[in-house]
Amino acid sequence: MQHHPTETRRGATRRQLLRSAAIGTAVAAGTSLLPATEAWADARSRGGSRYVDGVDVTPDTSHATRALAAHIRGYFQAKSDKNFDWQMSYFSREQFTYIDAILGWHWYRWQDMRTALAGWYPTWPADSRSYPTRLLGDTTSAILVFTDTPGMFGPGQVRNFGAVNFDRHGRIDRWVDYWDARQFGVAGWQKEQEPPAQWPTDFRESTVGESASPLMRRVATALATALRAGDVPAAMRLFSTDAVYEDVPAHLQITSRSSIQAFLTKAAALLPYVGAGTGVRHILGDDTGGGYEWTAADGPVPRGITALELDAWGRIERLTAVWNGAYADPALLTTLAQRAVEQ
Repeated sequence: MQHHPTETRRGATRRQLLRSAAIGTAVAAGTSLLPATEAWADARSRGGSRYVDGVDVTPDTSHATRALAAHIRGYFQAKSDKNFDWQMSYFSREQFTYIDAILGWHWYRWQDMRTALAGWYPTWPADSRSYPTRLLGDTTSAILVFTDTPGMFGPGQVRNFGAVNFDRHGRIDRWVDYWDARQFGVAGWQKEQEPPAQWPTDFRESTVGESASPLMRRVATALATALRAGDVPAAMRLFSTDAVYEDVPAHLQITSRSSIQAFLTKAAALLPYVGAGTGVRHILGDDTGGGYEWTAADGPVPRGITALELDAWGRIERLTAVWNGAYADPALLTTLAQRAVEQ
């Protein structure tokens, strides 16, 4: 039985709402969905110079194609408008995967996702917005960095890194979100995440295949291989001289190849995406922007994503690592900060 939106306010968790929506009676789909291309034209006419209405943020598209920036704009406008028919028009009906890699929420059918949104969106604040801050890749595959405002997912804003694949018609056929649950609140994350037995065991990257550009695949594979071996010098040969390294849960930003190498040398044993047991799940993006989803079999953090921006010579000029900081205790995060201090 689907929860009424007011029941969520009385104490039902979002996980309960979404889970029951996915397995309960489906809400009838709209008879005519606005095609994504028409939705984009509508967003342009209403949004003016703003990428998303009511949001004073213009996303960084320096490592994305113009086609991606234009195509995905309407998706975020639709989500901000809580227009689930318009939003769902961006997804493929034939092949569908949406997974939250931090909470374990997952949908493998278009209609189940639409049903969940229909019951969920009325509970959001009237002024809620979802908007991108950075776009990496093209309309084949991309990493979309976006913000959901307070009240949509817990009391604080959530900064997501979405791993997104598109089919040949520009429809989304796989979307996996990664973010740091400490932004959500550790207690809230523990309450909202799926029980262990209900977590997805298959993130369905095999359904879309490896469609990232050959250059991005070479760089991501070489980086992951070097990090798995703990070979920091080999990893650093992939970086530009003035590269920027970011670790989101640790709130670290380190600039220059020499400083990044010094940090990784001291902190490698503590980072979940370095060392034996780490591996590439899926690579996304084009010759300028993208990255890879990774897994870690031997540590407390099971998965994450690393966003990469490449310069004109194919070297990494910005790396952003995202994983669930709720798996790490404050002492580990403090130690990572200490390892970043140069002597």
